[in-house]
Amino acid sequence: MLDKRKIRLMIKMSMYEKTEGREDFKISSYYKRDYVSMQRWLNVIWITIGYGILVLLFSICNLELLMKDLTISKLLILFAVAVIVYLILLIGYGGYASSFYKKKHTRAKQHMKKYYRDLSRLEKMDMKEKQ
Repeated sequence: MLDKRKIRLMIKMSMYEKTEGREDFKISSYYKRDYVSMQRWLNVIWITIGYGILVLLFSICNLELLMKDLTISKLLILFAVAVIVYLILLIGYGGYASSFYKKKHTRAKQHMKKYYRDLSRLEKMDMKEKQ
């Protein structure tokens, strides 16, 4: 005899495995600190690449304006402003990324707990059915 509750639970678990479960399995395989640290470093790398491209494009587009009346002090000021903006961007986005990925890891762990709880419920139903 088919048990409707068991079938519904199996469908629910299968849907979870096919959709968001794949990512949750990957995320929950890391410790929270390791996952957040890895994601933060990846964000730092991408921010650095993106900021470098933007500074390069800005410099190329405004090359004539920048070269006009260029002095060492003006060049140092422009360099200092670029570094300060980069550091502000890096610190701000790094802090945001840390909190975002901590929450993401916590959610993935909660989903995995619920999944394992459903798995144990399914096993109990199966054991009960065999008796």
